[in-house]
Amino acid sequence: MPVILAEKPSQAKAYADAFSSVKKEQGFFTIPSCSIFPQGAVLTWGIGHLVELKDPHEYESGWKRWSLEKLPIIPDRFEFKPTARTRKQFSIVKKLLKEADEIIVATDCDREGENIARSIIEQAGASAKPTRRLWINSLEVDEVRKGFANLKPGDRYLPLYAEAQARQVSDWLVGINASRLYTLLIQKKGARDVFSVGRVQTPTLKLIRDREVEIENFKPEPFYEIEGHFKTEAGSYKGKVKGRFKTKDDVRELLKKHTVPLDGTGTVKKVADQLKRQKPPKLHSLSTLQTAMNKKYKYSPSKTLKIVQSLYDQPLKLVTYPRTDTQHITESEFKYLRNNLDGYKRLAGAGFEPASLAPDKRYVDGSKVQEHHAIIPTKKVPDAGTVQGLRSDQRNVYMEIVNSMLAMFHRDHTYLETTITTAVSTLDFFTKGRVEKDRGWKELFFKKSQEQEVLLPPVKEGMEAKARVSGREDETKPPKPYTAGQLINMMKTCGQMIDDDDEAKETLKEVEGLGTEATRSSIIDTLIKQNYITVTKNIVAVTEKGKLLCEAVDGTLLSKPAMTAKWELYLKTIGQGVGRKEAFIENTVAFTTKVVADAGAVVDKLTVKAEVTGSGGKDRAGGAIARCPACKKGLIMDKNRVYGCSEYKAGCKQIFPKKILGKTLSQSTIKALCEKGKTRKLKGFKGKKTFDATLELKDGEVKFAFGEKAK
Repeated sequence: MPVILAEKPSQAKAYADAFSSVKKEQGFFTIPSCSIFPQGAVLTWGIGHLVELKDPHEYESGWKRWSLEKLPIIPDRFEFKPTARTRKQFSIVKKLLKEADEIIVATDCDREGENIARSIIEQAGASAKPTRRLWINSLEVDEVRKGFANLKPGDRYLPLYAEAQARQVSDWLVGINASRLYTLLIQKKGARDVFSVGRVQTPTLKLIRDREVEIENFKPEPFYEIEGHFKTEAGSYKGKVKGRFKTKDDVRELLKKHTVPLDGTGTVKKVADQLKRQKPPKLHSLSTLQTAMNKKYKYSPSKTLKIVQSLYDQPLKLVTYPRTDTQHITESEFKYLRNNLDGYKRLAGAGFEPASLAPDKRYVDGSKVQEHHAIIPTKKVPDAGTVQGLRSDQRNVYMEIVNSMLAMFHRDHTYLETTITTAVSTLDFFTKGRVEKDRGWKELFFKKSQEQEVLLPPVKEGMEAKARVSGREDETKPPKPYTAGQLINMMKTCGQMIDDDDEAKETLKEVEGLGTEATRSSIIDTLIKQNYITVTKNIVAVTEKGKLLCEAVDGTLLSKPAMTAKWELYLKTIGQGVGRKEAFIENTVAFTTKVVADAGAVVDKLTVKAEVTGSGGKDRAGGAIARCPACKKGLIMDKNRVYGCSEYKAGCKQIFPKKILGKTLSQSTIKALCEKGKTRKLKGFKGKKTFDATLELKDGEVKFAFGEKAK
């Protein structure tokens, strides 16, 4: 009997809904005999990663203690283990896989989904079993059934597994070694924090900091423009001379050269009208959706991803696969969208007549769809009550996706752009204005009437104009700090910021910048959790801790987006079956060894501010205290009411109380518990009477240790 392996419970439930008389068991479903599975099938699931790389001390006990002398940490062979918090489900899945005649990989259709499935299969000892692959973009019942009826050969996707494992192992190597290295080096300079370093998060942080430095170092420069205020029999308007001038003398010189009086008479030299068209925007990829929702509603990128994932998952299944970098669809998707167009229009309250019902290459191009197509509504057109029953944020995201799709069928937005050229003596002044002719697709996004731009008067060529000419002083403006939504686009297009390295620029363009559609929002979340950046009123700022790390890595490959872009470029070749996983890991080992050798000289020159050493006042909420002793991945953070792990949302439940029996536990006390497993003797616990005791950490809980004599 085949065993179907889904990525998570909601995905498995969506698959189960595509079959009749499915029975729910502990950790799996049983599908009875049917046309697709004549012998029936078993459907089980992971909970994300059921398997993870071992921690350093599980290779060598000496690697548990953080020490510069022990670096670099490079195991002879990389090994995996079941994730502690999901061990129960792993046991169920392992038993089912070992009994299977065939395994159907039905995790998400990308390299990480392949990695999740194959790591579980490998750890379960079932890698010799034959496999087939489910590859679909929607969880609708008919799409699920069609996908299971047309399974792909499993071996075809093994290169994606090799690609994902190469990335996972290399990220582990860089993360473990660079984080320990920079933490220990910076702590020698007086800092108290743990400094997490990663091949994507660190160059991303550096780019944010580079923008801040650019703003801080910006020196405004004055400039002048020449304005004209004109009055004609048809009405008044303003115009400008092209270009900017550095000084008032430059303005005077130009006016003198053209014998322009400050008060005089000009002539309407030319009136040009041009009809302009603005095509509907492209369909949404994940990053364009995240950017749009941040701009419109100030949703963080991770919030948008969670919302669109909930719209994709069981039970809603209202949109197609969200973690896509594509803005195109194939003829197949276009066909069902066209067939359901009236239903979608009713949903959006849109009464337009389609400009065309034929596919347009701007949106419909199968050659540009590889693993996934753009995010679009599914065939399931919900009724108005279902949409009203969504949370407001879900409704906002869903209607953005619906309207984006409807715009593909809508008319162009058209407007008339008028340019008036007014001559005063021999100097030309230019005036531009626009009048909307057809709102077109914009009516889908801007339902309320909006004021049009001020209309220009209906002047005619040759008309006389009273002219008052003046110089207007202004100054250059610094670049603006990033918003949370702009970070996604900045990561995607960061190659455009490189001026001095054409190869790096081209590489970043080819791999579409830092991170992937699926990981960018989590990278931003990590920077926030590590207390490297803050987001206040949607504006991103780098903390003192973040600034210090940027100084520490400045000039190294860890700070350069081009380094991680080159990694991604080679990783893609592994996924295509051309590159070698082993070669990639060997290069990462060499890179890590060099980072360890070179970092000390740079860090020695740093000056650590009081805000980072802890001498600048009381402890800050949100600061990292120590590596989490439970999951070994997260950091213990000050969460205001408790100390907790930064990997809480990923399932780590390690917390420490702020007070025990009336005694406040300081961050240094929590640090000792995390790193040494116990504290020195603490005074001032209040029981029936006040007493002193040592605290120790046992099985994740803080307990008293009084010593043998006290017992």
